Amino acid sequence: MSRQTAEDFCDAMEARVSAQNPAMSLEMANVRLGAWRSRTLAVLLMVVIGTVFWVDSRYPALMKRYHAGTQVKAAGALTFGAVYQLDRTMPLRVRVWRTTVNWLDANRIGMTFSFLFGPAALTFLAMVPRRRTGSKYLNTLFGAVAGVPMAVCTNCVAPIARGFYAAGMSRESVLAAMFASPALNVVVLAMTFALFPAKVAVLKLATVLFLIFVFAPAAALREEEKTYTCPIDIPIAQSWWQAIVSVVRSYGKSFWYVFRVAFPLMILGAVLGALVIELLPPQAIIAQASIGGIVLVALVGAFLPVPMAFDVAIAYIAMTHGAPMPYVVAILCTLGIISVFSLSVLGKTISWRLAGAVYATVAALGIVAGLIARGW
Repeated sequence: MSRQTAEDFCDAMEARVSAQNPAMSLEMANVRLGAWRSRTLAVLLMVVIGTVFWVDSRYPALMKRYHAGTQVKAAGALTFGAVYQLDRTMPLRVRVWRTTVNWLDANRIGMTFSFLFGPAALTFLAMVPRRRTGSKYLNTLFGAVAGVPMAVCTNCVAPIARGFYAAGMSRESVLAAMFASPALNVVVLAMTFALFPAKVAVLKLATVLFLIFVFAPAAALREEEKTYTCPIDIPIAQSWWQAIVSVVRSYGKSFWYVFRVAFPLMILGAVLGALVIELLPPQAIIAQASIGGIVLVALVGAFLPVPMAFDVAIAYIAMTHGAPMPYVVAILCTLGIISVFSLSVLGKTISWRLAGAVYATVAALGIVAGLIARGW
């Protein structure tokens, strides 16, 4: 049978099946139409949430910090501003409480966005037939591209990452998005290159690119894939009203799935971060640089939960106040990339082994970067 004859035969068979099963053809058409309506509403939900946050809050705040230039300031131990002022003569419990409240206040807008946007992303992606490719490197690139414009800190990206993974995105995509959002944002990169010598900024960028394009796919290869089960079920709608009801219900389920895990961990992360920063001696990074000091700075930097661009600001402030360059570089290459909060969400969502590997790798990169700066 020739190729043309075979194609004609197939067309004839399809026409015959369609003619014999008009109800089936109509049902499939309704399914496609219902899915299209639901997806449109889910995309609209993400666009509205994202636009309000990015236009009204995030990018104006980032541009304000960028234009502050060398006058950038940080009023709190873990935040740019402070609701409560602190004094080192206060008891530890008072300082931890006040630092925790300051952190929660500074992150209230970003965390609100993440708790709203993460479920919206889960709702939409659960309707998309294909959420990953067969290439881990292509998946990594997709995750990085998704993470860069989100412009949220490592803390705020954690609930969104939980939504991404629950929707079926790969481990490497989730990791790439978590690294790219706080560290590859164009405004944050511009601040880094404007405030620091070129070799310092390039070293910071190199560590971020290593995490995204080397560590993320390699770590995913070592992790055993679990059977994927989406936590929400989105029924096919037959009308616009049914699509609205379906998306609202699915969004509610998605919100609870993200919130019930991420919110308690957020409170715990804030308290632990406040405790660690308040236990550190105030002049800890002013002393002469040592290998032990670099290790300590890297370990603490990879632990603390800080807002967007705070790593750039605090590293610059430390440099201008006489901190040794190895400590400055170690801060810049660890602080703000991950945190105790984002690691805990990662561990609860994917695996604690992966969360531990992320922490160890970020800390190790900070140590290596600090040692390189020591040799300058």
